[in-house]
Amino acid sequence: MGNAAASDTALLKIEQTAAVLTVGLNRPAKRNALNDGIILALQECFSAIPDAVGAVVIHGVGDHFSSGLDLSELTERDATEGLVHSQMWHRVFDRIQYCRVPVIAALKGAVIGGGLELACAAHIRVAEPSAYFALPEGQRGIFVGGGGSVRLPRLIGVPRMADMMLTGRVYSATEGAAYGFSQYLTDEGGALAKALELAERVAANAPLTNFAVLQALPMIAEANPQTGLLMESLMATVAQSDKEAKKRIRAFLDRKTAKVKPT
Repeated sequence: MGNAAASDTALLKIEQTAAVLTVGLNRPAKRNALNDGIILALQECFSAIPDAVGAVVIHGVGDHFSSGLDLSELTERDATEGLVHSQMWHRVFDRIQYCRVPVIAALKGAVIGGGLELACAAHIRVAEPSAYFALPEGQRGIFVGGGGSVRLPRLIGVPRMADMMLTGRVYSATEGAAYGFSQYLTDEGGALAKALELAERVAANAPLTNFAVLQALPMIAEANPQTGLLMESLMATVAQSDKEAKKRIRAFLDRKTAKVKPT
């Protein structure tokens, strides 16, 4: 991983610009369908994020983010093999969700099946009008296996996900922004640029604050209230004691930092 993009034959196109690492799913002829090779390439990538990186943007090369599991490479597996395969996807997507730095997904075209499960592992999702969301597993006689049944209901709710799997319902980018699939909706062709802009912004945050948001906030939100409040107090105390926090608070008090205003 360096400043140069990977070769066109690589399963991932990886490029680092300043503090932002850009990771492109690179099977455009297959609408970036996910096979074991690309999943293992993601595992390698997210296991070795360079120290200088403060945020990651993941996107799809070509017209689509990802059309999901590559069914042409789906082999007959017994129950044990199927379990091991699913857990391999879980481990890789966990590396994304629990990445040291924020991960932003830029979405366009197909964001379906395993591609949607991958997008759910990111912390921020930016979609453009061409993006559409679906879970065709129900029509294929299979079930989600990449963590979708855990992550997606936390974004859109169980009834909406159940409807997608039972009926094959497809959501547009506009619906997706309203229902929680994505947090941003851009103009056509604008998802990657917006994701890079957000990545530069979050990479400039204090690292300990980003760590707290990524690692502590989800646990606090799911804890019982008293446990959550205690965890919040402990995390706030640790964050405030950091040298970087003290420097930033002093800059604000000295009027060197702009006040928050509506955009």
